[in-house]
Amino acid sequence: MRIDAVEVRRVTLPLRFPFETSFSRTTTKQFLLVSVSADGLVGHAECVADADPFYLPETNVTALHVLRDFLVPMAFALEIGHPSEVLPAFSRVRGHEMAKAALEMAVWDLWARRDGVPLWRALGGRGGEIRAGVSVGLQKDDAALLEAVEREVSAGYRRVKVKIKPGRDVALVEAIRGRFPRLPLMVDANSAYTLREADHLAALDRFSLTMIEQPLGWDDIVDHAVLQKRIETAICLDESIRSADDARRALEIGACRVVNVKVGRVGGLSGALAVHDVCRARGVPVWCGGMLESGVGRLANVHLQTLPGFTLPGDTAASERYFEEDLVDPPVVVSGEGTIEVPEGPGIGHAIVWSRVERASDFHETWRRP
Repeated sequence: MRIDAVEVRRVTLPLRFPFETSFSRTTTKQFLLVSVSADGLVGHAECVADADPFYLPETNVTALHVLRDFLVPMAFALEIGHPSEVLPAFSRVRGHEMAKAALEMAVWDLWARRDGVPLWRALGGRGGEIRAGVSVGLQKDDAALLEAVEREVSAGYRRVKVKIKPGRDVALVEAIRGRFPRLPLMVDANSAYTLREADHLAALDRFSLTMIEQPLGWDDIVDHAVLQKRIETAICLDESIRSADDARRALEIGACRVVNVKVGRVGGLSGALAVHDVCRARGVPVWCGGMLESGVGRLANVHLQTLPGFTLPGDTAASERYFEEDLVDPPVVVSGEGTIEVPEGPGIGHAIVWSRVERASDFHETWRRP
């Protein structure tokens, strides 16, 4: 298969409610929508980079530059025998996993559409349904947080994650546990702490948390290994894991006991499969993190989570939780039992509503194979 053309649109969707972490407060989701054409068909994917470099170094601007000037010309030169060949073909470009993932995931979607199969089947997963978890951002006070958690539990979510930061952590978790003593609960620090605060983080051990996600430096595994020896709660690594080798190294030194797999952070679906396989071989559970994706990226995450190593509910909430109007029809829906039905249609399985895409886009560029 030879790629004939690549289209990129910059899309901005307003969030229904602000989403706050230890490092930023978000009211809109801006992203690049990448479409790849070949053999008369088109595949689509979402670049999960943000407008700012506060989560990881990439941004929409850097991703557009790397796609236009490096990755797309490389992709045009490929004779693709399978989507798994795309990510290794980009190895000369160091880093820029989110840009790579956007192009690679579009090829996977195109490949599945060409074969007339759902993406999960192309990935080697299964049909049926997946369990849904949800991420709750920082709120104005504990009362507002408890109200938000109550709302998500009532909606059926199987696991709740709450954001924490220094000054908004132990008392906050204690309040949640007092109201929901049996709720599967985890916390996410987004690198807000240092190893000097190990004793403070150990105070979370008494709340029977499923895990604490990325408490220390965004690119660290060594200090996390030290911390994991000093606390009982399982550490989950997110930002630190950008490849299967990163996962292997982290597990070898005991830096974590759980791994969050975000497709964009590891270079695409092939990178996600590789991390999944490394962890599964070591008996380490993985789950799928979210990046406030539209339905395009959200559905790709749904398909990925049908692989056997994804034994914990991911951050794949319903479309309506974030957007008044998603880009796909039907939207992603979570049942009252906290599950999401895995689509059976070709590729990601739901139709993109292009009139909505056009209304939300402020940039559109097409590159064609020479």
